[in-house]
Amino acid sequence: MPKTTHSKSISIFPGTFDPPTNGHMDIIRRGVRLFDKLIVAVGQNPEKEEMFPPRERVDMLRELVSRLDRVEVRAYDGLTMDFAKACGAHAILRGIRDDSDLRYELQQANANLMVGGVETVFLLATDQNILTSSTLIKQIVELGGPDTKRLLRLVPPQVAARLRRHVNGMRARMAARSLAMNDGARNTSSPRRSITSGRAARRAANRQSRRA
Repeated sequence: MPKTTHSKSISIFPGTFDPPTNGHMDIIRRGVRLFDKLIVAVGQNPEKEEMFPPRERVDMLRELVSRLDRVEVRAYDGLTMDFAKACGAHAILRGIRDDSDLRYELQQANANLMVGGVETVFLLATDQNILTSSTLIKQIVELGGPDTKRLLRLVPPQVAARLRRHVNGMRARMAARSLAMNDGARNTSSPRRSITSGRAARRAANRQSRRA
């Protein structure tokens, strides 16, 4: 009988991962069981303000998947379907949290199939991760501060540590900027007081000379 050749199945899991969450890690662990190789593809979304630069997000994810076989992390630019084809991927892996995710992802999946010829595989988020999103985490961190217990419900410990450093650095920069602005305001107000006092002194001197 002729030997059958096994084609290696490759999938990409694209996202901004800003920051990586427990929900992302759940999809990665489950997704790698479905394929021979899973590429975590770190992209950019121009509509969102970045918390971490792409290089740091790649480093975080590589640390998080270091013990997982057949998983690698790459950064990419441009269309996801083009990156998938360049990697030789057979499918794009996506996580679904709710019906809003589903409507959006169905549109993207149809476009990737019709234009790029790449299939999409959906995995449903687990109950504990269904409300987790990178956007929500950024809001919690920026408004509520880097509370460790709160963050560990949403992100891995390594990511929580980076979030704490990010917030502390951001607060330090804001404090330094505020101090510089206050110093600048004091420096610009001092000459005005000198000019004003000089004018008052001259007016007083003129009045005194007229009286004399």
